[in-house]
Amino acid sequence: MKRKIGIVGATGYTGVELLRLLSGHPDVEISYVTSREHAGSRVDAMFPNLRGFLDLDFTAPEVEQLADNDLVFFATPNGVAMKSTPALLAAGTKVIDLAADFRIKDIETWEKWYEMKHACPELVEEAVYGLPELNRAEIAKAHLI
Repeated sequence: MKRKIGIVGATGYTGVELLRLLSGHPDVEISYVTSREHAGSRVDAMFPNLRGFLDLDFTAPEVEQLADNDLVFFATPNGVAMKSTPALLAAGTKVIDLAADFRIKDIETWEKWYEMKHACPELVEEAVYGLPELNRAEIAKAHLI
């Protein structure tokens, strides 16, 4: 069974690499890709190397549509993922944040370092740092990476 995947921030460097890597994965169906700036544009028109691999348009990120996925990647700047993560987790959608919203366990240190208030500090403790060499077993069970 293929897992439905959403990618928020799919036009930045990390998002494009995710599209490239996941578009050929046999167990993955990329079902939702977002870009506020390019909403309505075809993914393969912007990235011709994905022609034949991905038949999707970029859309603006909407939590309700993201929650229809098994897993959502956030390839966004710091401070973005934490705003949608509580609703996605409540809907049963797993989240992988490729920025730093859940990386530092000490909230005071995180807020000082990133110069913003954390939107959901109660979720930081359950987040697993996604380094498989150290946390492989925890990653396999985690809902927030």
